[in-house]
Amino acid sequence: MGDVFLTRAGYEKLLSELEPLKKQKGQLSQDIAEAREKGDLKENAEYHSAKEKLGEVMSRIAKIQDKLESAKLIDDLELPKGQVAIGCLVRLKDDEGEELSYTLVGEDESDPAEGRLSVYSPLAQGLLGKKVGETATVELPAGPRRFKILAANPA
Repeated sequence: MGDVFLTRAGYEKLLSELEPLKKQKGQLSQDIAEAREKGDLKENAEYHSAKEKLGEVMSRIAKIQDKLESAKLIDDLELPKGQVAIGCLVRLKDDEGEELSYTLVGEDESDPAEGRLSVYSPLAQGLLGKKVGETATVELPAGPRRFKILAANPA
């Protein structure tokens, strides 16, 4: 897995999600052991359900642990001044004069409705590395659009 960019809040959120999953894993392991004691496993719905749920929980635990191990905290990055980069709050103006603001974050924390845009989104990809005052033509699913970069500051 490549680098995972997270804010400190995003990192803490993943950590807090991990503990209940570990407890759930322990409980499911107990449920499976109890179901085994009941005998014939072929027709034991509790056993099969618990095993399936345990697989899902273990998969989620592994994903979270991988992300935490490869996480780079955006808050700790040295951000270039006046240049669009992950962790920046970027203010734009489109061709129609509408002003937009987005904070560029890693994909796990992306929420466009809240103004947090994944750096892997087409808009962010078209803006990364551009400087304040430059105009970027970005290929979006609806077609190309031009944006003037008004500001790029650490979020």
